[in-house]
Amino acid sequence: MPAIGAHVDSEHPLAAAAATGAEAVQFFLADPQGWKAPKEHPDAAELRTTDRTLYVHAPYVLNVASSNNRIRIPSRKLLAQHAAAAADIGAKGLIVHGGHLTAGEDAEVGLDNWRKTFARQADEGGYPLPILIENTAGGTNAMARRFDRLARLWDAVGEFGAGFCLDTCHAFAGGEDLVGIVERVLAITGRIDLVHANNSRDAFDSGADRHANFTAGTIAPELLAEVCRAAGSDVVVETPGGPDGQGADIDYLRSALATAGSSKASSAQ
Repeated sequence: MPAIGAHVDSEHPLAAAAATGAEAVQFFLADPQGWKAPKEHPDAAELRTTDRTLYVHAPYVLNVASSNNRIRIPSRKLLAQHAAAAADIGAKGLIVHGGHLTAGEDAEVGLDNWRKTFARQADEGGYPLPILIENTAGGTNAMARRFDRLARLWDAVGEFGAGFCLDTCHAFAGGEDLVGIVERVLAITGRIDLVHANNSRDAFDSGADRHANFTAGTIAPELLAEVCRAAGSDVVVETPGGPDGQGADIDYLRSALATAGSSKASSAQ
């Protein structure tokens, strides 16, 4: 069974993972709202040798799609720095949001900026671990909110081996039906490397990125479990409530996926 885990506090991620019952752990290596390069993590030695699966999330400020040189160029540099730091501790992937343009700008500008980001890095030997582009919930000129735009993005970056992280809250709040979503994504990207399994506090197509626990949101928990089952990839919950809230969501997923696996095995006999 794929690893199921949680996004936890960056200070002591392995201790937080143990308290949550997470097999996989996701965290930031620097201020998610800042532009500083990550320093070596205080727990780097333990992170390099842990049996838990590690994922690192890039800072939210990063936006390589931007037409603004003061944002795009530092974003490219920051992405490379975080990729190197994440690879150094043995992370399986670096998650980065798809980014956006300002209203009225031509989407092709952002798509081409993404292509140039990967192409420039390829000229330097490529990234040292998979870069997992994550779909986002809001914005009318986002690169990875609507899947028609996502398809155009993949036309630009797919050849460079870009990975994909499917966020269920973002998809639902962004206006993408979760029923059959795995098949639609795979038809576009050919891969789902990680699922961010989050319920949504807000309604379908609200554009609001506000996560909820499995039993407290507007998405049926069984639908979240079905997305995870169909994707077959590692899963990270980014839900509130600390060890208790996230632990309950992880327990629900483990039980639901184990039950689905048992039912599938029985039907095959």
